[in-house]
Amino acid sequence: MTEAAISAPKTRFLTRETLLILVGVALLILAPFHVYPVFLMKILCFALFACAFNLLLGYTGILSFGHAAFFGGAAYFTAHSVKEWGFSPELGILAGVAGASVLGLVIGFLAIRRQGIYSTMITLAMAQMFAFFCLQASFTHGEDGIQGVPRGHLFGFIDLEQPLNMYFFVLGVFLIGMFIIWRIINSPFGMILKSVRENENRAISLGYSVSRYKLAAFVMSAALTGLAGGLKAIVFQFATLTDVSWQMSGEVVLMTLLGGIGTLVGPIFGAALIATLENYLATSEFPVTVITGIIFMICVLVFRRGIIGELYASRLGRMLTSRSEN
Repeated sequence: MTEAAISAPKTRFLTRETLLILVGVALLILAPFHVYPVFLMKILCFALFACAFNLLLGYTGILSFGHAAFFGGAAYFTAHSVKEWGFSPELGILAGVAGASVLGLVIGFLAIRRQGIYSTMITLAMAQMFAFFCLQASFTHGEDGIQGVPRGHLFGFIDLEQPLNMYFFVLGVFLIGMFIIWRIINSPFGMILKSVRENENRAISLGYSVSRYKLAAFVMSAALTGLAGGLKAIVFQFATLTDVSWQMSGEVVLMTLLGGIGTLVGPIFGAALIATLENYLATSEFPVTVITGIIFMICVLVFRRGIIGELYASRLGRMLTSRSEN
């Protein structure tokens, strides 16, 4: 059998996969003409947040209960720099990413020194300390938060006060963030992260500096989370204590678990599901948290791998996988 014959099925599969991605992007481009753009932007921000968290949990095996510190911290940094210092929106978001990266370096440096529940509790404790700082600091304005953040002009000439301009900016940042995550997990660095997740002692025996890789993954996850947080501050034009609360950390864990840990699409689906429930049940008599809790229990009992994870493990998912390997 020739090399061309062997590579033909893979080429067909890659073409099919590329086609699905293009269809998804096309739907996102057309969506704001049929769905409320602010609602779509909320989904994109939280989807990027969940995917950044999944980079740490799903591909490195580190559970963080403190990711709200990076999300809310970036929101505060972006909001303050744009409103008080007159930064343009793109520079404000970069300031948020830089601040979240520093927080990730500090918290990650302490968290990776322990494993399991002890590492998780360190992230929660550090995030709560940062939340208390945000409550007391003067630039955060306490319980009032930073309000009235101007969206400004992107690159000096694109008016982000226009909903469609703002939406396509958010979509562009989301796609860039997703490409970065995809590139990380499919690189040799990502392969090492997966080996650390599967068997850390084996990775150490092979000569890898596991602590450095875990810290690098922590900072990358924090930076991408900061990208989502800064974007959220520009979209909704405020940053509040809710963004740094432990409930926000729990919510992103829920989004990831519902969609599927260790899958690229799963956290996006989980974020869209939670955001949709919060949006459409906000004015109903049913408490959103109760409905969300029931859905979470059902998924834990029935979909152990998450909704998308179970789809991948189903007969259809195995069929696609087998075709890609032939």
